[in-house]
Amino acid sequence: MNSPSSPPRLLIADDDETFREVLGRALSRRGFEVVLAQDAGTAMDLARAHAPAYAVVDLRMPGASGLRLVESLRRMSDPMRIVVLTGYASIATAVEAIKLGATHYLAKPADADQVLAALGAAPQDHEPPPDPRPLSVERMEWEHIQRVLAEHEGNISATARALGMHRRTLQRKLFKHPPRA
Repeated sequence: MNSPSSPPRLLIADDDETFREVLGRALSRRGFEVVLAQDAGTAMDLARAHAPAYAVVDLRMPGASGLRLVESLRRMSDPMRIVVLTGYASIATAVEAIKLGATHYLAKPADADQVLAALGAAPQDHEPPPDPRPLSVERMEWEHIQRVLAEHEGNISATARALGMHRRTLQRKLFKHPPRA
């Protein structure tokens, strides 16, 4: 871990090179010693070598998913504060990330200040007030698909069968960004 006089270490694991570099520079300016990884395997190697106190993990990366990385990081260091970022936010993946040990879950685009707030927030402190507007039908469908996909561990074929949907139709729906609430 870090010595009392050294800046806290932060691991950023994201396959988007530009986002990773920009976020890394911004958090370095805010007092962190930042290490960068483009995939889960590299992130675990860096975590073993540098013992970060904080991590920012993208949900979708080549190879192992961000959820598997969260689980591995949590086993390695229980007090590590982990924020999961994703451009494909859903309630199902947020719940799964928190169950696996993430401290917080943010939808992209997230800026350095939002990430910093999420890293410092206690889990009970970051629950937003409920939205008085109901979810749109499209958003409810997206959430349901994400929940069933999580139940089938990301298996598209099994999810399509469970939903009574053609596999290609499901793939098209998953390829789209989530609809707004």
